[in-house]
Amino acid sequence: MSLKRVSSALSRSLWSRRSRSPAVSGCSSVHRLSGAAGAAGGGAGAGGSSSSDPDRPGADVPSSTEPPGAKKRPKGPVGAPGVGAVRRRSYTSTAAPVDKRSYLWARYNDLRRLVHDLIPPGACNLLNSSTIYANNEVSLAEVDIYGFDYDYTLALYSNALNTMIYNTARSFLIEHFKYPEGLRKYDYIPNFAARGLHYDIQKGLLMKIDAFHYIQPGTVYRGLSPVPDEEVLQLYGGTYHVPLQQDSGFYGKGPKVKQFMDIFSIPEMTLLAVANDFFITNNIEYDPVHLFKDVSEAIGMVHLKGYMYKWVMQDLDKFIQRGEETDAVLHQLVRDGKKLFLITNSPFSFVDKGMTYMVGKNWRDFFDVVIVQADKPHFFTDCIKPFRRLDDKGDQRWDKITSLEKGQIYKQGNLFDFLRLTGWRGSKVLYFGDHLYSDLADLMLRHGWRTAAIVPELEQETKVVSTDRYALSLTWLQALTGLMERLQIHRDLESKQVFQEWQKEREELRIMTKNLFNPQFGSIFRTCHNPTYFSRRLCRFSDIYMASVSCLLNYDLSYTFYPRRTPLQHEAPLWMDQLCTGCLKTPFLEEMSHIR
Repeated sequence: MSLKRVSSALSRSLWSRRSRSPAVSGCSSVHRLSGAAGAAGGGAGAGGSSSSDPDRPGADVPSSTEPPGAKKRPKGPVGAPGVGAVRRRSYTSTAAPVDKRSYLWARYNDLRRLVHDLIPPGACNLLNSSTIYANNEVSLAEVDIYGFDYDYTLALYSNALNTMIYNTARSFLIEHFKYPEGLRKYDYIPNFAARGLHYDIQKGLLMKIDAFHYIQPGTVYRGLSPVPDEEVLQLYGGTYHVPLQQDSGFYGKGPKVKQFMDIFSIPEMTLLAVANDFFITNNIEYDPVHLFKDVSEAIGMVHLKGYMYKWVMQDLDKFIQRGEETDAVLHQLVRDGKKLFLITNSPFSFVDKGMTYMVGKNWRDFFDVVIVQADKPHFFTDCIKPFRRLDDKGDQRWDKITSLEKGQIYKQGNLFDFLRLTGWRGSKVLYFGDHLYSDLADLMLRHGWRTAAIVPELEQETKVVSTDRYALSLTWLQALTGLMERLQIHRDLESKQVFQEWQKEREELRIMTKNLFNPQFGSIFRTCHNPTYFSRRLCRFSDIYMASVSCLLNYDLSYTFYPRRTPLQHEAPLWMDQLCTGCLKTPFLEEMSHIR
């Protein structure tokens, strides 16, 4: 069944039921729904299945009609996938109502069948990681100047680099800061941490926080062990709320809570967790504040002493990925007459080696301005440091900079001089970067540039979202939530017992869908139903976002990106394309076939 047919079937089912649904406690029968999946849950839960009275369990839910040759889902259990058999009830809506418990389970089973029938296998298979997603409307026809960060933007690195950073920083802790040798027993854990997490410096806790500054239960770790929710509530004064504005600041740097926003921070989070775990398991007293500062310094030494640069330059094949795609993007932009510039914190020798590997010795010919060691985010906020010109060997020159010339390499500087010397202002400039704060925030908020976030994690996350298991589990989770919202007016003892079972199943479904992304922290974009703090910042500081700059190859340079209009809580779910945001949004995907 195609996505359009699924949408139509859901729409017909929901609206036919809504027209017959009675009001609850004097309120309208239109409930708050979350996307199309929520529409299935809320609509079915609200509408029931009886033609005369939806609250009577005496009629069957009409089954959907499959087109000839459509792939049929094997008959599934009454309970949701991965949920225990305690909820696999035999009650159906055709049975005479015996008691309130039987009635509630009949409604549950009707809804479960509806979800199973209307969401066929492969409903979200059209999702792909090469899509560019829009938070704000952007017309590429209006963009004349394209700017880029270097690390994790033009140059994507393999996971082997994280392992090297972790191992070297761990050695610094032991050899320079005199930490116990026992730390060497802890190897790097590739899939432990995720980008966007917060770290409570004083308590030594790594956690995931949502857009409303609430900790997601089950995602708080002290060392390598989860902290029980009851203990988390005690530590934070009986609430999951963290006052980030005073504890973390705009850029997420503290003084009490630190947010890890870039991919380079993943080894740092892992080392913090490992060091905490070592002290705890060995009953060694320590100050979490000292530990945080020492780990931060050890990670910083890896970069300041040039270890990372040396590793990459010595084995470009091992560490740099998909360089041919970067080359294709730059050729396309220059061919269409666009101006390009590069602003990076990395040194010239490192950038030159990597760009020569990806693009060729003439890589500087693509860029109208190249700035290295820019010291972002201070480059965007300060107006003190002047530009310095570097010669072809990377040595500083002493001449005063009165213009930024093509073919030259500049160091440091500031954005205010950059704007004065180039005249590149406003929405005709589109800048790409991976760090939401250091690369994008000030450009959008203060200078009105268009911004594009590079989020490599999208590749793995879209693969998970596209699986049948995730699609059906999430749809059932939303449907069950809608059913609970609709039927919570039943508050007798039997009904409360049923609701306790439903609530337990709902929590199991939440944990299962979270674990499909990352067993410790789940998706970087969601905390159960709410966006994460990272996700909210992504929407605030980027006009568009994508897995890599190569996604540009899927679109011509006059393309306009339109953000999806997602229903607000008080709006009816009329836009059924919300089933799969990103479907059919890469018009030139076949153009990538010669690269990938």
